[in-house]
Amino acid sequence: MASRADSLPHDSANDLSARYARVRNLTVELTRTLAIEDTVVQSMPDVSPTKWHLAHVTWFWERFVLQRYVDGYTDFDAGYDFILNSYYYTAGQMYPRPKRGLLSRPTFDEVLAYRQHADDAMQALIAERADDPEFVFLIDIGLNHEQQHQELLLTDIKHVLACNPMLPAMNPELAAPPAANVPDLSFASVDGGIRKIGATDGFCFDNETPRHDALLHAHRIANRLVTNAEYRQFIDDGGYTTPELWLSDGWATVNERSWTRPLYWSEDLEREFTLAGEREVDDNAPVSHISYYEADAFARWAGARLPTEFEWEHAAASKPVDGNLLESGYWHPAAATHEQYFGDVWEWTSSPYSPYPGFTPLAGSLGEYNGKFMCNQVTVRGGSCVTSTDHIRASYRSFFYPHQRWQFLGLRLAKDGSA
Repeated sequence: MASRADSLPHDSANDLSARYARVRNLTVELTRTLAIEDTVVQSMPDVSPTKWHLAHVTWFWERFVLQRYVDGYTDFDAGYDFILNSYYYTAGQMYPRPKRGLLSRPTFDEVLAYRQHADDAMQALIAERADDPEFVFLIDIGLNHEQQHQELLLTDIKHVLACNPMLPAMNPELAAPPAANVPDLSFASVDGGIRKIGATDGFCFDNETPRHDALLHAHRIANRLVTNAEYRQFIDDGGYTTPELWLSDGWATVNERSWTRPLYWSEDLEREFTLAGEREVDDNAPVSHISYYEADAFARWAGARLPTEFEWEHAAASKPVDGNLLESGYWHPAAATHEQYFGDVWEWTSSPYSPYPGFTPLAGSLGEYNGKFMCNQVTVRGGSCVTSTDHIRASYRSFFYPHQRWQFLGLRLAKDGSA
């Protein structure tokens, strides 16, 4: 993967510096409406405190760039290496993830000082090495890593605030997505055959490589995402109490956790918690915050299935990367005005998260970024309403365990055969 650095476009030092500053500043800006008390809470093991996100992404720059390129670089605080390492065992031991909410120190202000210390060193380094392809490639990885944590920061704080009986808003000034009448559900026919799958030009993560041939059977894929109104019909029809619709693990999970509706929906199915506080459910908006098990059960109920990740990528590859993404400012799924391949919700596929033929992870610690998670997880595609536009692409693969649903997760239907 490191060889890809030679084929990436090279920014000037000024351009690279500006891009670095833009991404780094946005991370802090996303916390602007939060109280310090909000930033220290961990509501479940999958969630990290906001303060930890702010610090961890800075540790990434210090550990993988500054320590590599700056002779005699002095860590801001040697103790951070243990508490801010997430899962890089080749970089040392780490503080247990489920206990991050117990870390009252460093304080929020100390984390901001840490960020400034690293940013000053990084900007000096960028001015010196912007013509080094390998260095620029590391900058690309670091910026994309930070954008992933920007999305996690928002979805994690949403879960934190939703656990508060007062249902406080992260930002009550967020505009509601515009209302729209969605098109009738229809299916586009796709011929079977060999198709190219995987990253082409520009930056990508190693799990998007190598580009390879994949066999697609004739199928049909929906023109939009499944809506809240359609999902409510599934609930009203006994979807959560009909065992034949569910995978075995899904049925066990539903009963163990007493699921009867998407995460954040009220018991009467009329209201849902958002980053702007509780609002009325928009029937025409895509359903979100559902697990793979729920998406699969809905698809069975609807007489359809989930698309494979290769079917999804083939359909999305010809579409422009636009839609309801982070920059829209809603931070919530919106009713369809287009095919919704990018933004709104990550789309569950039926594909296990596994390596492509010939996959080779990055060398060193960064090889732990994706490859070691290729087991027992499911691939999702397309980004969400809190994904940055310049972070997503048709070949992008993310992944979650099938029971997880605190992310903006939804579904698109597919069917076998041609019309």
